[in-house]
Amino acid sequence: MKLAISSYSFHRFGQGPETERPSIGQMLDRCVSYDVDGIELLGVHFSSTGTAELGEIKRAALQRGLQVCAVSAHHNFVTPDVEKRSAAIDTVRRWVDVAAFLGAPVVRVFGGRWQTTRDFAEFMAAGGSEPALSGFTDEDAFAWSIEAFRTAAAYAGDRGVTLGLENHWGLTGTAEGTLRIMHGVDSPWLRLILDTGNFLPGADIPAELGRLAPDAVMVHAKTYLGEGLMYTARTDMTEAVRTLRAVGYRGYLSLEFEGKAHPDQGIPAGLAELRKALG
Repeated sequence: MKLAISSYSFHRFGQGPETERPSIGQMLDRCVSYDVDGIELLGVHFSSTGTAELGEIKRAALQRGLQVCAVSAHHNFVTPDVEKRSAAIDTVRRWVDVAAFLGAPVVRVFGGRWQTTRDFAEFMAAGGSEPALSGFTDEDAFAWSIEAFRTAAAYAGDRGVTLGLENHWGLTGTAEGTLRIMHGVDSPWLRLILDTGNFLPGADIPAELGRLAPDAVMVHAKTYLGEGLMYTARTDMTEAVRTLRAVGYRGYLSLEFEGKAHPDQGIPAGLAELRKALG
């Protein structure tokens, strides 16, 4: 397995104590200083997706010996509005094109949620469940998500890019829901990104992780120096690595530092935790 750092670890959009928003070039330099192999770039950290900026990122990563291992799309297919779902598919297509340009093999994608509970603390207090829109059910939501992903996965496959569906609340708050979408789409171009910190309160984390591991194309390894910004969901990284090795996983562990400490302290501490787990 190889180590990467998510750009989220450097800048948490005002949630952490960091005030600086490093440029992608600065993030690349920091990845070199931390001696990792790759970087995962969130779409919201791009100032532009024009060919000039993307070309500069690709050149800068090459010069530093780093791989852009994934980029992320931010979208939501859980809406009865056909035009909004179509626009969300276009968003995924756009990030597939960015990934193909950069040589990134994966685009992180979301299963979606109703967003009827706006406050995240309230959402977590309810065990990660929220009411459907009036007149609709979760069955509708899964059908919309699966239909949209069939279109998006076909587009991604034509460009040699894999969509990585993250276990990320809403429809994908459990392994069961995440796998339901993946199996419903039934495309080799839709696999999973396993996030070690996105398990619901009270979940059997080793069991959930074990169900997702066989189809993972990347792993988000969450660490929490100073405890979590929004919550703390610690996973035994040594046990997680053992589970991943058992299914033959050899991809990236992408560090997502989500603790209250400053990234300058939290990132090296998180990488030390992962390196220890890798043995």
